[in-house]
Amino acid sequence: MNAPVKPSNLIKGATGEWEMVIGLEVHAQVTSNAKLFSGASTAFGGEPNSHVSLVDAAMPGMLPVINEECVRQAVRTGLGLNARINLRSVFDRKNYFYPDLPQGYQISQYKSPIVGEGEVVVDLADGASITVGIERLHLEQDAGKSLHDQHADMSAIDLNRSGVALMEIVSKPDMRSSEQARAYVTKLRTILRYLGTCDGDMEKGSLRADVNVSVRRPGEPFGTRCEIKNVNSIRFIGQAIEHEARRQIGILEDGGSIDQETRLFDPDKGETRAMRSKEEAHDYRYFPDPDLLPLEFSQDFVEALKADLPELPDQKKTRFIGDFGLTPYDAAVLVGEHESANFYEAVLAGLANARRDGKLAANWVINELFGRLNKESRSIAESPVSASQLAAIVDLIGEGTISGKIAKDLFEIVWTEGGDPRALVEARGMKQVTDMGAIEKAVDDIVAANPDKAAQVRDKPQMIGWFVGQVMKASGGKANPQAVNDLLKTKLGL
Repeated sequence: MNAPVKPSNLIKGATGEWEMVIGLEVHAQVTSNAKLFSGASTAFGGEPNSHVSLVDAAMPGMLPVINEECVRQAVRTGLGLNARINLRSVFDRKNYFYPDLPQGYQISQYKSPIVGEGEVVVDLADGASITVGIERLHLEQDAGKSLHDQHADMSAIDLNRSGVALMEIVSKPDMRSSEQARAYVTKLRTILRYLGTCDGDMEKGSLRADVNVSVRRPGEPFGTRCEIKNVNSIRFIGQAIEHEARRQIGILEDGGSIDQETRLFDPDKGETRAMRSKEEAHDYRYFPDPDLLPLEFSQDFVEALKADLPELPDQKKTRFIGDFGLTPYDAAVLVGEHESANFYEAVLAGLANARRDGKLAANWVINELFGRLNKESRSIAESPVSASQLAAIVDLIGEGTISGKIAKDLFEIVWTEGGDPRALVEARGMKQVTDMGAIEKAVDDIVAANPDKAAQVRDKPQMIGWFVGQVMKASGGKANPQAVNDLLKTKLGL
């Protein structure tokens, strides 16, 4: 499906406006202890060639055996992408030569993948959303790794990654800006992490993308695309798209044509460069792998996996909005990372009245806690304030024991010193003053001491804020702000 053309998505060239057309092939490493067709370990960071079986090394006579857990993970991912699950799929040999591909071919899936069409709803920064179609998801084995910096005149081969299960998730060309592409990969990674099917760690190579970019005049047919291989960060994906689109526009506006080719992104220079001419499917001589039977499973197998799926980000977002009155923006922030959502849920579980105070809790999690964590470059796991401590602070506000201002002071104490918030409020005399007699005396004293301002406030009602500030100051910030407001309006005749 084509996303509507927005003026903000168009690029101004020397001869008019151009539109980007973007599709992504995301390679996600399957969360599994063993490889796709062997029992070798998938652990990251082992000594070179220490996680290699005879199958991975392509020793003569070694036969692949499918890892059922990898099949489960692929099906669960397909269900999380609202995609069609194919009960019968076929593994093919994709023939090409790399030094780190000992078989001389990759076992992949071509015409009959395990997962068919699906979709991902992507929220954008401006509050809009787009739906990106999923063309397919197929299982394939990863290649090894060539190391060119280990020796002056030789390259080394590490086969630890050889045979690791990958899910290749192919999108339709539905994205029209680098922002949309970044948001799509971010959302896809979040879904994978919720499902537990891929850890999404791009630094370790667990998630990487091949980026297909073409340009066209708005409304015209698709142009010739170039594929940028193995981009391993969301920021780099955005930069690669921007550079490649402008490179293509420059060529077309100079009267040239785009060669369909595979390119690499150089993050140091911020540019793409040619790698090789783009292969077509027939170049790989795909044919069904004779060592592997077609993969078949029942609908009952799929339904059992579906019944066991966790609550996914979009479902959780809808629940947070409906049950606790969160804004769509706040709900999106909380569900954006699995750890954030889990922390908020833990705070909700600790509240005396989650229905009443769920929105207040969200404000504290996002603004106070996340704000402080970001400032100090800490993760949620490193937070000095636990979910139960934050719940106690929100409870104290909700029941009127402390004001919002006192709560900020209490949060600072818990952050730096720790302790039980309720015990701290008692021990340090931090309770909000709700005694109407004491508040009324403070109000009377301030009004009596400022007769000129009291006379002016009827003409300038906004001046009541000054009086509120003075009363709060006189009470050491402990007076109930609402009670102060109400009393001042009565005393000043507002």
